[in-house]
Amino acid sequence: MAEIDRSAAAPGLVDDAQHRDGAGPSPAPTTPRGASRPYPGGTDKRTQNAQNPANRRPRGPLYAALDLGTNNCRLLIARPHEQSFRVLDGFTRIVRLGEGLSVTGKLSDAAMDRTMEALRQCRNKLREHEPARMRLIATEACRAASNGIEFIDRVERELGLKLEIVDRQTEAALAVTGCADLIDNDSTGALMFDIGGGSSELAWLDFRGGRPKRQGRMSSSIRSWQSLPVGVVSIAEKFGGVDVTSETFEAMVAFVASHLRQFRGREKLRQMIADEPVHLIGTSGTVTTLAGLHLGLERYERQKVDGLWMNKPEIDATITALLGMSFDRRVAHPCIGRDRADLVLPGCAIFEAIRREWPTDRVRVADRGLREGILISLIDADRGDRSGRPGRGAR
Repeated sequence: MAEIDRSAAAPGLVDDAQHRDGAGPSPAPTTPRGASRPYPGGTDKRTQNAQNPANRRPRGPLYAALDLGTNNCRLLIARPHEQSFRVLDGFTRIVRLGEGLSVTGKLSDAAMDRTMEALRQCRNKLREHEPARMRLIATEACRAASNGIEFIDRVERELGLKLEIVDRQTEAALAVTGCADLIDNDSTGALMFDIGGGSSELAWLDFRGGRPKRQGRMSSSIRSWQSLPVGVVSIAEKFGGVDVTSETFEAMVAFVASHLRQFRGREKLRQMIADEPVHLIGTSGTVTTLAGLHLGLERYERQKVDGLWMNKPEIDATITALLGMSFDRRVAHPCIGRDRADLVLPGCAIFEAIRREWPTDRVRVADRGLREGILISLIDADRGDRSGRPGRGAR
């Protein structure tokens, strides 16, 4: 495959390869507890005499962000560093909380029990690190389930964690904040898409009236947004994700496309793409999986994927190759794995519908999203408070 221009890729990301929709590769080992890795870029510049208390600068407060989605449970704990943050600890686990939700309308007992066990481990990490501020959010599965509130109450009662069910607009804004520094500086706009397990968020960013200087303010440039009631889990349950023929794949694409027609400003965005430098940016396991396949990685490597540019022929070729794989080959592939083998093609169908609706020459791959957006918003708000200005980017 052709060599990719990776000059703008963000180096030095955290080691745990967490993915928004669960259609991505299995996570690499997380950074050991207490280790400090730069995020999103740069090297650890601590000097050799940093262990001397007289030379040690006061450490800042810790922040935590938890994202409980339809498919995954993820946690990040970080400390502010320069204009970003360093990740100290993280956790990710596939829980499939929304399994069967599209059929029954409820969270199943087995799914809730799996999720409680993952949240218990998150609770233990939070107790260990004692962050000064944290935001713990739940998204589509808890929004849509008739017993979603009941489950949130159970989490608080049994684990002492108070989860917040965020609306779709907040979810889209946080994803934009988390991915903002991957938007091309020379672009006049971008369409960010976040393919989830039970829903997918789209946000059209328009910089023609000026571009925010702070990452925490990037969501102020959202001109239009939409939350699609489709995600990798719901598409897989509707059409099947194990044996996916070309005809099944096209049916998936058509189903998603029918929802995209409701996007406010749909034609204006298409015209902007034709006239201006605009690109897509995807934050989901679907696009990170495609990137890993395209690069021919023997194991998933986040630092090679996050920030990668892929062009139209490369994406076309990779999706075609994926469609040609049997389920067993997808299970055996190191960038997919058994837990995600039935979800990756439904995710590709959502991606393909977006690409056909708003065709651009390039797509930027983002292995980051909601949790990073939460952390940036919390840190940005505190910095605003300390400077005497109103807090920015956080609710």
